[in-house]
Amino acid sequence: MNLSVNTEEKDGQIVLKVAGEIDAYTAPKLKEILLPLVKESSNHVQVDLEEVNYMDSTGLGVFVSALKASKERESNFELINVQDRVYRIFEITGLDEIIQLKAAIRGVNE
Repeated sequence: MNLSVNTEEKDGQIVLKVAGEIDAYTAPKLKEILLPLVKESSNHVQVDLEEVNYMDSTGLGVFVSALKASKERESNFELINVQDRVYRIFEITGLDEIIQLKAAIRGVNE
């Protein structure tokens, strides 16, 4: 499956709406778009994963890289509307403890 990433600016924040699967084939596209945004100081980036129903470890690597870059540049990013299946991957790896996540269903917020 393909991955689409649309960028919007909303209320002073940058929102990336991601749809499809994040895997070894599609993760480079997401990384190419996300990293420059979090490398700009003081940016607040939200990555909307509402339409992402599958992600592998390559996707986790993209978000770890984004977290590291955002800390270095004093920007901020968070993942919103994370589907249960994808949220579980963050829980299993412990990344839900270090990356800001907001689940899509049942109001599970970090």
